[in-house]
Order: sequence, then structure tokens, then C-alpha cells
Amino acid sequence: MNNLIEVTELSKTFTLHQQHGIVLKVLRNLSFTVEAGECLVLMGNSGAGKSTLLRTLYGNYLAAGGSIRVRHQQQWVELVGGAPLQVLDVRRQTLGYVSQFLRVIPRVATLDVVMEPALARGWSKDAAKARASELLTRLNIPQTLWQLAPGTFSGGEQQRVNIARGFMVDWPVMLLDEPTASLDERNQRVVLELINEAKAAGSALIAIFHDRHAREAVADRYLDMQAPCTADQEFVYAG
Repeated sequence: MNNLIEVTELSKTFTLHQQHGIVLKVLRNLSFTVEAGECLVLMGNSGAGKSTLLRTLYGNYLAAGGSIRVRHQQQWVELVGGAPLQVLDVRRQTLGYVSQFLRVIPRVATLDVVMEPALARGWSKDAAKARASELLTRLNIPQTLWQLAPGTFSGGEQQRVNIARGFMVDWPVMLLDEPTASLDERNQRVVLELINEAKAAGSALIAIFHDRHAREAVADRYLDMQAPCTADQEFVYAG
């Protein structure tokens, strides 16, 4: 097997300090692997922890336990408890994340927003601009908008800018949180093409889709994340 990410007994909890220290167990001992060229789609009801899992894999949330190992520059790197600089290097070179929302510095032009991941890797400005222009065109963002800040755009346009930025460079491992949500059929088709192109290039993808057609178009395997248990099973009091 050519695994690019290996997750073992991963757990994540949240402590609700304003509710008497209740501990919410969101992820419980999850274990899975994803190979190069494979898309693993997360399944489960709302509240099952799908987005929490992606944020924990990326390091936005600290894991409560377990292991997240990523194949980074031909070596395995442990992200749970990893050194911050090493985690940042993995994010820069290996682990891409397309979240549901575009978060960028205000007043930065759309073209510059999309180019940034490539420039961070040392691409020339001309090469980065060519790739960004190709993606924005494919995702039907009019060229008249490229020099404007995406904060002025509609929600759907911002989402497409976010996707263009996410696919700007090749990522060995990609995390996709509902990349086709709220897109029309035309733009959804483009995103699915980008995902399949990433798979063909050897990326390992972990994705969330609420649209059945979208997930069936790209999924190789499914991870069934069961919905939370009943309240008296799900909550424990700290202390």
C-alpha cells in the first residue's frame, strides 16, 4: 500500500467551561488510512464530527489522543504533539485544506489570493499568475473581478475563489470540507473535475459532501462516522 496519511485511535473532546465543565466527546478512537490517488468520503448525520475531523487533521483543533501521521517529503511526520514549525512546513508543502469559507486578508486582490500558495513554494510570479488565471477562468470568475478583493463578492463567487486557491498547487494530501456546497451544476462539475485530476496526480483526499451525486463521482471508499450517542452517554463531567 502507498498510504499518504495514517490515523490511529484519534479522539477529540471539547470542554464546555460555561456549562459546568461538561466534556463533549466528538471523535472516539477513529482509525483509517488513505492511499495516493484515493478519495475517502466521510459519511454521517449532522453533528457526527465530520468537519471536526478535518480541522483536527489539519491542526486547527488539538487532538485529545491518538496519532495522525502524514507522509511528508518521503518521511513520516507525526502531527499530534508535533513541533509547530514542522506542522507549518507540512501545511505549506504536503497538507492542503479547502474549508467551507474563504478567510483572507482584506483588500488583497483575488488574483493574489489565489497565487499565494504557489508563491509560498517559490514559484515564479509568471508561473503562479498563469495557473491562477487558468483556475479562475475554469471556475467562471470573470476577469474583470480578478483585481478586486474577494470580500466584495457573492457567497458563491467567494467559494469558487477558495477552491481555486486550494487547487493552486499539487497537495499530496487534501482535506475538502463540502467543496461543492451551494454551487450550481456547471461549477460543481468543474470542482469534481479538479478533484479527479488531483486523484490522477496521486493525491490522497479526505472529503465531505452532502450531495449524493458529487460524492459518488469521486469517492473510492467511505468512512461511516456514526452520529453522537444519547446525551447521558455523550457527556461526562470534568473534575
